[in-house]
Amino acid sequence: MRVGVVGGGWAGMAAALTAAEAGADVTVFEASRVLGGRARALPVPLPDGRTLTLDNGQHILIGAYRQTLALMQTVGVDPATALLRLPLGLPHPDGSGLVTPAWAAHMPPPLDALAAIATARGWTWGDRLALLRAALGWRLHGFVARPGQTVAQLCADLPPRVVNELIEPLCVSALNTPGDQASAQVFLNVMRDALFGQGHPGMGPAHLLLPRTDLSALMPQAAARWLRSHHGGRSRVRLGARVGALQCRPGGWLLLGVQDGEVFEAPFDHLVWATAAGPAAQAMNQAAALARGAHDDDTATALGDWARLAAALPYTAITTVYALATGQHLAAPMLALHSGPEAPAQFAFDRGQLQPDDPSSQGVLAFVVSASDGEREAVQAAVLRQATDQLGLRGLRPLKTVVEKRATFACTPGLQRPAAAIAHGLWAAGDYVDGPYPATLEGAVRSGIAAVSL
Repeated sequence: MRVGVVGGGWAGMAAALTAAEAGADVTVFEASRVLGGRARALPVPLPDGRTLTLDNGQHILIGAYRQTLALMQTVGVDPATALLRLPLGLPHPDGSGLVTPAWAAHMPPPLDALAAIATARGWTWGDRLALLRAALGWRLHGFVARPGQTVAQLCADLPPRVVNELIEPLCVSALNTPGDQASAQVFLNVMRDALFGQGHPGMGPAHLLLPRTDLSALMPQAAARWLRSHHGGRSRVRLGARVGALQCRPGGWLLLGVQDGEVFEAPFDHLVWATAAGPAAQAMNQAAALARGAHDDDTATALGDWARLAAALPYTAITTVYALATGQHLAAPMLALHSGPEAPAQFAFDRGQLQPDDPSSQGVLAFVVSASDGEREAVQAAVLRQATDQLGLRGLRPLKTVVEKRATFACTPGLQRPAAAIAHGLWAAGDYVDGPYPATLEGAVRSGIAAVSL
């Protein structure tokens, strides 16, 4: 079977690996020269002529991302060395916040999380007991929310400190949607897997995993090497290959595109479309027009209906501010920040601590603004002021501010996401495809695997 994959992000490479392992002839088409999609390496030229490798956005994985971690392991990336594993914790610079004590770090779930709650610094016993009651209540009810319920409504009875220091940061970082707009059901899906699920072997489900390398190297590039070395005669990854159209043919699909100025046509029995939702919707509308012209009304209807759902998805932005703090570092590789209208960042990362063997990473800090709103320059200036106020950092020099305006879909209650199946032999893969998870790397990987497994 010939399988085509359009898009070399995490979903596309997961689909390609799964198809190759099943014995298919696989070709991946990636329009850019860098694999990874919205989770990719980002080279940044420095004034002295050097190039610093950052990322298109700073990511956190958790131990419950079992399919992502297993896929990394398959392609030769050892999660134990490629990721810094930390017990569940959201410590603030002032010492407050949720931190798993050292004596509980190796406890089985959910005891480690319960220990973190019981010892949260700055919390009263009333705060702790209220959260414990809520978590046990969620479990008792099978982690099922009321239809249309938001995270804010789900947690309305929790004390303000618990909401502000735990629930809201978790919600915004996982769903990239403020709690008063975010789906309680999707939030509970994440909490279920993180607190009471299974982690990758040797990891607790709630463990935080911080990349020690750039995101392209973390999986997509390793996946391409693995395809060449294990299935070189039957698998290809074509960079700079821009697909312009797809057309339904008897028994399959035909891709039309351009690579290095040369037009190509490529027929496939099974096609996985693994681009972002907006470009995918545009491509399906174009394919629907071709199908109507060929009097294939059923296919045209299926393509058009899918495209309407994908095009209707609302989006939220993520801004990552990279800055150089010469001779300074954070108290930990990751810190939670007190965020608000004038202090937009929720988290700060010390890339020097994550990549201690890379001299160019020393002093490089990343500040993440989930559900970002505002102009690039204004957000950057506010983040630098926040870093001075909350972290005591002086003389910060901005390196690069990345604004991903369509970073994730807005994970609101009752949101109808497009299905994986588009038409016969045509599947979608991406973190926006219908599933239990929000727009995360695990959601993308799961969708890619499902697109060639169903």
